Amino acid sequence: MIPYAEALEKQKKLQSLLVQFKLENRENKSQGQSPNQYLIFCEHPPVYTLGNRAHMENLLISEEDLKTRNIELFPIRRGGDITFHGPGQIVAYPILDLEYFFTDIHKYMRFLEEAVIRTLKDYGLESGRIDGLTGVWMDWEMSHRARKISAEGVHCSRWVTMHGLALNVNTDLQYFEDIIPCGIQDKGVTSMSRELNQELDIIKVKSRLKNHFASLFSIDWV
Repeated sequence: MIPYAEALEKQKKLQSLLVQFKLENRENKSQGQSPNQYLIFCEHPPVYTLGNRAHMENLLISEEDLKTRNIELFPIRRGGDITFHGPGQIVAYPILDLEYFFTDIHKYMRFLEEAVIRTLKDYGLESGRIDGLTGVWMDWEMSHRARKISAEGVHCSRWVTMHGLALNVNTDLQYFEDIIPCGIQDKGVTSMSRELNQELDIIKVKSRLKNHFASLFSIDWV
């Protein structure tokens, strides 16, 4: 559990480290190895984050109400609209130099979604994608029943990524009632615990997600 601002600063520092390494290598025409890539797993105290395309009208409560309920509000540099982070939700921040993998941001987004889809399948939950919308969805083939279980939003600088994904495991879904999540009005939000009707061991879910992430990106943990 880490405050959102603290995690954001950690991401920025690691991204800056990788970008600086690349610039120095190019200036020196060096073929040196990249420093470690990173994957940060964490949870946050309740916070709403506003992406590059956020509309304030998608926040349905006042800033006074936010203060009363001790919920933070952060505008940030990532794709997408408004979303929620809070306890019981796995937030994953990959800090990767995509030039060591592939320089295709759309493919990267699909890999993040795929890591979640495979993790959910481990728990007997079938999920998928909806054309034109980011994220991972339950009942994705039935528009009137589709509900988001994982949100994705990223930012790149010189192909080095930050931000990432949020998977609702044991998340209190009431927080989503006070926003229009990702600016999508006609679809709901869900969690693994709601779909399975039981509380889950979030550490075990993280472990599975981490393993699927490594498999997709062909990386080794150190």
